[in-house]
Amino acid sequence: MSDTAPSQQETSHTYSVGRFLYLTAAINGGVILIIEILGAKMLSPFFGTSHFVWTAQIASTLISLACGYYFGGWLADRKPKLDGLFLCMGGAAIYLAFATLVLEPVAYFFLGFELALGSVLMALFLFFIPLTLLAVTVPFLVRVTHAQSKNLGVQVGRLSAISTVGSVIGTLLISYVLIPLAPNSTTMMLVVLLELALVAIFFLARKTSSTPKGPLLAGLLAGTGMAFGAMDDESRRSPAIGKTLYQQNSNFGLMQVVDAPSGDVRYYLNDYLTQNIYDPKAEQSLTVFTYMLHGLAHAYHPNPQNILCIGLGVGIAPMQWAEEGAKVDVVEINPGVVEVGERFFGLDPSQFNLTIGDGRHFLNASKDQYDVVILDAFLGDSSPSHLMSQECFQSMRQKMKEDAVLVINAFGNFSQGEDFFMASLDKTLRSVFGSLVIHDGTRGNVFFVASPKKVLPVLREMDLSKVHPKIKPFVETAWKNTASARPENGVLITDDYNPVEYYDSKMRESIRKNFAMRMRGRH
Repeated sequence: MSDTAPSQQETSHTYSVGRFLYLTAAINGGVILIIEILGAKMLSPFFGTSHFVWTAQIASTLISLACGYYFGGWLADRKPKLDGLFLCMGGAAIYLAFATLVLEPVAYFFLGFELALGSVLMALFLFFIPLTLLAVTVPFLVRVTHAQSKNLGVQVGRLSAISTVGSVIGTLLISYVLIPLAPNSTTMMLVVLLELALVAIFFLARKTSSTPKGPLLAGLLAGTGMAFGAMDDESRRSPAIGKTLYQQNSNFGLMQVVDAPSGDVRYYLNDYLTQNIYDPKAEQSLTVFTYMLHGLAHAYHPNPQNILCIGLGVGIAPMQWAEEGAKVDVVEINPGVVEVGERFFGLDPSQFNLTIGDGRHFLNASKDQYDVVILDAFLGDSSPSHLMSQECFQSMRQKMKEDAVLVINAFGNFSQGEDFFMASLDKTLRSVFGSLVIHDGTRGNVFFVASPKKVLPVLREMDLSKVHPKIKPFVETAWKNTASARPENGVLITDDYNPVEYYDSKMRESIRKNFAMRMRGRH
């Protein structure tokens, strides 16, 4: 018993710094949640935002916490001195700084594995050690702050509550303040510096510590240096395709605008995925889907005057409609895209009615009727699943006039065994609409045109005169190449049952790897 009980001096010291220890418990609780949420954001440019990535992040966090709780209890019983807790915190901070510094090369290494396995291994590499070391906090503090068992339950409850309150604050802080405000690596390094500051304060204020000051100081300096190095590393990183003109974090991914060396190609990227390509000299789009969304609506509707665009992109498609005199409503979930469009892609949001919010929420609240609905919403490498369900299409149908058309920009292929998404989307649309036509761009982009009408004839040929010369052949191919899906190979997508992400993971994994490799950073 004498080997494991805290000494009278240790116990007295612990009570004298009780407020600092409670603050430590709260901060570490918040830091754990910040690392978990921010970790998924840091993985998304390489592994995407699918449920595989979130499963990997949550599973690695829970494994780390379980190991940390056990290790913390064992360590506190073996050597119940506060030095052990703060050395663990220092070790967590130093490893986290190192892991962030080597994030990109390690991520590209794990991209060689299948998506599910690679994302788990990557999450464990980055966060197992720091989260395990931070999780020792509550069991350690319970052990060293209460030598007697009379009020042990109260102390456990108090420390657990304080840590949980810190987690809530950390969750709100990272989600609503830090992610939109700063790059992910900068936020992570601020966490590292905060942990190092707590460690430094503890050891500087505690004269009775037996921990050697030389190695401690060297560790703190090394962690601080790596933290600032990781911040600077991200500021110098630029995608291999050209020069970065703009880079800003957001709640919906890392937004980048990159100009090719030639100066006549401009990319808008979200988490390294190309969302749009533009010729800044000609002020024209270089993407097939931009022309197809506009051209298909004109081809299948006699006189489109009231347009709803779910997804702004960089504003090229809505601006086309507005310049033709149509009334255009646009709903976009990411407010940061508006600035990108205005600064780099000729967007003038005063030309249409812009709503910042979720497309599904907008549909449920709107009372307007539309001639054309354009669905061009992407989150990472796929469309948000809640915008592709039968219930969502029924909501769209209610907002469409009888001769209206719905034009969808999707991504997939029709090869046997790889057509689950195309087949499921076909089956789901046919369950709601009277007619459906599919145009296959043959380069990934697939365009679905649906209407309440039982027959959907071509009313006019697509006008290719305003298409950029570089991509005119591809637009012409997409227009002429109609396709048929095999609905028997898919399922009816509903809010309650949407397994597309699982069954379509191979194709999305391939897309993600190709884009990530193409955007591989250079310094």
